[in-house]
Amino acid sequence: MSTSTLTRLDPTQVELEIPITAEELEAARERAFRRLSKNVKLPGFRAGKAPRRVFEQTYGSETIASEALEDVVPEVYARAVREHELVPVDRPKMELLPAEEGKPSRLKATVAVRPPIELRAYKGIEVERDLSPIGDDDVERSLAALAKERATLVPVERPAQLGDVVTLDYEGKIEGVAFEGGSAKGQMTELDENRFIPGFASGIAGMSAGETKEVEAVFPSDYPKEELAGKTALFTVTVHDVKALELPAIDDEFAKTISENETLAALRADVRKRLEAIAQSRARRAVGNTLMEKLLESHEFPLPDVLVEREIDNMVSDMASTVAQSGLSFDDYLKEQGKTEEELRASLRADAEQRVKGMLVIEEIARAEGINATPADIAEELGALSRQYGQPVDRIRKALGNNVVSLMEGIVRNKTLEFLVDNAKVVDRVSDAAP
Repeated sequence: MSTSTLTRLDPTQVELEIPITAEELEAARERAFRRLSKNVKLPGFRAGKAPRRVFEQTYGSETIASEALEDVVPEVYARAVREHELVPVDRPKMELLPAEEGKPSRLKATVAVRPPIELRAYKGIEVERDLSPIGDDDVERSLAALAKERATLVPVERPAQLGDVVTLDYEGKIEGVAFEGGSAKGQMTELDENRFIPGFASGIAGMSAGETKEVEAVFPSDYPKEELAGKTALFTVTVHDVKALELPAIDDEFAKTISENETLAALRADVRKRLEAIAQSRARRAVGNTLMEKLLESHEFPLPDVLVEREIDNMVSDMASTVAQSGLSFDDYLKEQGKTEEELRASLRADAEQRVKGMLVIEEIARAEGINATPADIAEELGALSRQYGQPVDRIRKALGNNVVSLMEGIVRNKTLEFLVDNAKVVDRVSDAAP
């Protein structure tokens, strides 16, 4: 059987010239004829029973030839890809070359491929890990947060204080002009200075129910909406009522109410254990991030532009979804940012290139180490999705459809990153516990 020839146009694009033998082409033509003639009824013949010669006289031999090429091209292309051990990253551009007398038909396929990657050292990389011991204050803050979640609101006959919840109307203006998102009516708000622009919550503190007052607040210089950044706003605020958060006592009864623990001491131990697990998980993620940074620094290879553009598409799509959830159109968002979509895509390119580079390195390491997604891995992931969305596993699998492949790729990447962390030389750097 004739073999294909490969011409590397650049490190991420190749051209294949693939012979199609007369035998292959004739077999494909016969299959094409049988498919095409199955539901065709010609005078004097039952449906599907007309000879090929009669069919060609009626519909033309080119009809069969065209169908035959569609049948044989995927097969010979796939064979050539296997022959040259290529990993295509996009659909090929196909062209049937002009026939030459005495030679087989030839197909030219141009396709973007995964670049050759020479793996550098990826095991035993030294990485520092920050370990912050969990202190008593961390535990008490967590308990206080749990208590706040179960607090009740109690009306109070006094001026508002930071930490209270007030119902209010407000209208903000900058240099006498109202701005979008700067007004509300009947809004229930917790007076927490960290949740608002500086001066807003503290300016309302001290107001009593029924009182109206002007409150000055300044937008931070790095405020997301550039037209408001650094500007001073004057809010006309009316307080309708004031409520205080009444926290439950943090005692044995509280422990029984919110957990399976019988005593506060046991709840404290559980909280400490949970905080330690969270800290360890955060430290492990940080190690993984540092490892990826070091791997990206030590590996250099060209990136298929099609993968970079695809990643930029994904990033823009994610941004558009986030913007839509805030009730803003993507065009309005671009106007706020003062960018065209082309300028936005250009600003995302560097991050997209790093993502693609990291993906390719991880996948190359996975191949080198024989890391794959086992049936047990897939079942576990489907089970997690089932629990997350409250749907049966079969329905989750059906909803994923062809995206099961993406699910498997994600499993392989996660397992490979875990492998790298497990095989890193981790040096612990312990910081002092919180007082």
